[in-house]
Amino acid sequence: MHGFELTDFLPYQLAVAAGRVSRAFSDRYRAEFGLSIPEWRVLAHLSTADAVSIREIHARVDMDKSKVSRAAARLEQAGLIEKRENPEDRRLLDMRLTEKGHALVARIVPIADAFQVELMAQLGPDAISFRTALLRLLEER
Repeated sequence: MHGFELTDFLPYQLAVAAGRVSRAFSDRYRAEFGLSIPEWRVLAHLSTADAVSIREIHARVDMDKSKVSRAAARLEQAGLIEKRENPEDRRLLDMRLTEKGHALVARIVPIADAFQVELMAQLGPDAISFRTALLRLLEER
């Protein structure tokens, strides 16, 4: 009888690979900018949206709501984001980047672009087919 090998299990491999890639990228921006992974994800998401609630970010970036909330609080304290009452639902707070936040994201984007180029090069000729398959997994079910 063949035993179960965790290291051969695709969900495990994806989780480990995602963690390694995320940590490798965070090493690049944490040293220079002092950001955590949740903080970077909140900033990156806000850079593509006008005003977003914690609930929306939580759903989009696949992080616990408490992590998103803590990251948002630290970013607000640092003057990188601001929170405002949502005009449609006063129980929700909308977040948006400040000028300082936009400036920081603009400094990190070239680092992110370079990291992605390196990652695609590491995947070699399989990069495009890997990415296509990965996008299928990421489609909302």
